[in-house]
Amino acid sequence: MMEAGGRSLRVAHWRLDEPLDHPPILFFNGIGANIEAVAPLAEMLTERAFVMFDMPGTGESPDPTLPYNPFTMSWTARLILDQLGVDEVDVMGVSWGGAMAQHFALQYPKRTRRLVLAATTAGMLMVPGNPAALTKMANPRRYIDPNFMNEHFQTLYGGTDRDGQAHQKDGHIGRLKPPSPRGYLYQLIAMLGWTSLPALPFLSKEVLVMMGDDDQIVPLINGRILAGAIPNAQLEVVEGGGHLFLLTHADESVARLRAFLDAPATPAELDRAA
Repeated sequence: MMEAGGRSLRVAHWRLDEPLDHPPILFFNGIGANIEAVAPLAEMLTERAFVMFDMPGTGESPDPTLPYNPFTMSWTARLILDQLGVDEVDVMGVSWGGAMAQHFALQYPKRTRRLVLAATTAGMLMVPGNPAALTKMANPRRYIDPNFMNEHFQTLYGGTDRDGQAHQKDGHIGRLKPPSPRGYLYQLIAMLGWTSLPALPFLSKEVLVMMGDDDQIVPLINGRILAGAIPNAQLEVVEGGGHLFLLTHADESVARLRAFLDAPATPAELDRAA
């Protein structure tokens, strides 16, 4: 547990005390998701440090007393990095957390090296997903009722699991801890009216946009919009990937992440550094 920005937050980090050749990854999770939901990804990236925290009212972070927004939570994330002694990071976010990752990179460009946006959008100006998936996503039973999740998993997330459907469901459901009602509500309202689209042409970072072509919540067109609006962005599409492709297609996703993050600095990056 750490205190940052007047909030008590549960923070997880991997390999920060090891002498690694790459900057750490600062990861922003999806709405209502706890640290454990994405821990397998952090454990696969053995050559990189990894920092993540439970949003207020999710996982084991206490309920928020006041609403927050992307500006205040980016500031809070920066304070966490300061306490951990981390200067520059590669920033990554999935779904709701992808919006947070965009905002952090725009708010703190000097702390951000590269940016990875997975299964996410530019905010309010998004192309909505399958109505059947969106209505079930809004139902809190998906966190507290394993039978509900089992029954509606394919409708919710789409995609095919390389390891088999039972493995996909059981692995994800077993790592989830339901957010508090207030925590979930405050995450929803944090992004009301928010969009990054006007600012994206000024995002001077190398950006990887990763999307699944069978995502029922965030259709692929949203990734094309992001990649088209960001000057130095590349779009990678995971075939057969749903909203959880980072976990269901983990080997492929990690290979693409490494190829992007490990690529030599571009002339534009070298110019900005100079």
